[in-house]
Amino acid sequence: MYIHRFLEDKIRKYLDKSEIIAVVGPRQSGKTTMLKNIFKDLKNAVFLDFEDRETLELFSEDIKSFIELYIKKYDYLFIDEFQYVREGGKNLKYIHDNYKTKIIISGSSVSGLSIQSIKYLVGRIFIFNLYPFSFEEFLSYKEPELYSKIYVKKKLSQPIIERIIPHFQEFCVFGGYPRVILTEDKEEKETVLKNIYNTYFLKEIKEILNLPEDYKLSRLINALSLQIGNIINYNELSSITGFKHKDLLNYMNILEKTFICLRSRPFYKNKRTEIVKAPKIFFLDNGFRNIVIKNLETIKNRQDKGLLYENFVASEIAKKDIDVRYWRSKAKAEMDFVVEKEGKIIPIEVKSDLINPKSTKSFLSFINKYKPEKKLILSEKLFKDEKRISFRPIFSITKEI
Repeated sequence: MYIHRFLEDKIRKYLDKSEIIAVVGPRQSGKTTMLKNIFKDLKNAVFLDFEDRETLELFSEDIKSFIELYIKKYDYLFIDEFQYVREGGKNLKYIHDNYKTKIIISGSSVSGLSIQSIKYLVGRIFIFNLYPFSFEEFLSYKEPELYSKIYVKKKLSQPIIERIIPHFQEFCVFGGYPRVILTEDKEEKETVLKNIYNTYFLKEIKEILNLPEDYKLSRLINALSLQIGNIINYNELSSITGFKHKDLLNYMNILEKTFICLRSRPFYKNKRTEIVKAPKIFFLDNGFRNIVIKNLETIKNRQDKGLLYENFVASEIAKKDIDVRYWRSKAKAEMDFVVEKEGKIIPIEVKSDLINPKSTKSFLSFINKYKPEKKLILSEKLFKDEKRISFRPIFSITKEI
């Protein structure tokens, strides 16, 4: 079954442009499925998979024959799993500069694509990230009428909020990987998440990146899964994992570039009064994080509900391709998130169990310092506007930014 992805609409708008389209994202986020859905509507198109060794070797070692077979005869060429080809950008550049065939590629590792390919394609490529489902995509699948006719267009009433909450809580536990969403069975969801975790190590870490010490990386992922929302302590992580500081930084970058973790870096204007270096850690997908800690219990049975909600907000911001930022003064005032968009600043505080509208000293401290036009406090169910502060349900974060 195909679930519509919002990114598909954007990609279709670029099909008549000359630039190569690259879709990157984590494994099993739905890249192949989405591209095949686009492919089926095009005439005179061919779809190749570079997991097929024969096709991969033809592209790598005999580009002229590849062009005869797949470029000269077609208007559109789709290449899936492009990260397997080494120095593939050089051949793509040659095809792009000499033929009119529209090329669309996909790959699971942005680091693999960028280092091995994209360096040759400056000015010739549009890169799009396909993440696991956002909550809005998830809701549009679960409740299409509610999403299209009410959620998108209207102010959310309390009965509608109550109706959405169970979907939101399910999403916070199991995350947004398509195969997880498509099953209703909890045991099957758990099996799928375990497979995603194991495949990440087998494919991304060993087969593509060819990295040693994957057991240390496993320790690192486990340590980070227990520290979401916390400022990273690199010395402590080095002690836990056995990585030297330089190697630890390298593997943290790998986790970020392979779409596992997010680092929320500090927002600051004044280096003398605000923290400027230490990032916080989050996971791109709550389901991936929860399978790491082996806890897929419902929200009502969890002690880490607040952490899951905060991680949800971080991941939803990241899925909008907006940098995740937090703010903390040296006087210990703190803001959970700061979104910078179109030259404006939106402070965001997450208070999962807030019942009555109220703000904290830290929130007011940020407002007094930066005078933002829009101010958001997110809780589970509250929807009010008071004292020029918007109180909104956590699940509506992307509706608000």
